[in-house]
Amino acid sequence: MSLAAEVPPVGALLRTWRERRRLSQQELSNRSRVSTRHLSRVETGKAHPTPEMLMRLSDNLDVPLRDRNRILLAAGYAPRYPDRQLDDASIAVVMDGLRRLLDAHLPYPALLLDDQWDIVDTNAAVDQLLTGCAPELLEPPINVVRVCLHPDGLADRISNLTEWGSHLLKQVSHRAERTHDQRHHELVTEIAGYLDRPDAATPLAGPVITLEIDVDGNPLRFFSTSATLSTATDTALEGLHLETFLPADDATRRRFDRP
Repeated sequence: MSLAAEVPPVGALLRTWRERRRLSQQELSNRSRVSTRHLSRVETGKAHPTPEMLMRLSDNLDVPLRDRNRILLAAGYAPRYPDRQLDDASIAVVMDGLRRLLDAHLPYPALLLDDQWDIVDTNAAVDQLLTGCAPELLEPPINVVRVCLHPDGLADRISNLTEWGSHLLKQVSHRAERTHDQRHHELVTEIAGYLDRPDAATPLAGPVITLEIDVDGNPLRFFSTSATLSTATDTALEGLHLETFLPADDATRRRFDRP
């Protein structure tokens, strides 16, 4: 079978993404200002879209950058978004800036993660949290969600595992719903298997969900923040996110603030 025969037509790809976003042709037409008649003809292959129209439709469908490239290729156009490796010299300044943010967050833990929640880099404080995990879980690529919830990882040290696990499962499920990446769906299935009741609703004990974890016999509590590159135009950079942890109580703050 030829490669061309394996690639769906551009109209079929657009229809798939429209249905994934649960939009009617009329709703997408209203958002993108493409007539429903023309949109229907594009989806059925009776009209050929311009690259500008494809970008407008992709933007309104919130299509990830890699998939926008696939849509362009399916229509016979060149991809617009580079797909570099994270060690590429052309994005070195960006990566250096993100790593500076990791160090600036010391003495508290911070991680730079890719779109699969694999660790790209961390600051030194993260080592304290990972102590005692099974060596095979710390072999690159280290998936931080797996490490948190795997029984040979941090699971036994997380006192609110049901709450924290449900929080992580919801995050991964939301990303799987957005990207429809098979790897995200596989991660959802895997981590759900680590939780006794993956859909359990637990009463919230405070204003934010916290990670409650034992470190060297000390019960510590953190809340997390996540930041992404909102202006990324490279497929590798689009999925990067900076996960930072801050003390949720005075005991945790003192544990990390001490010399």
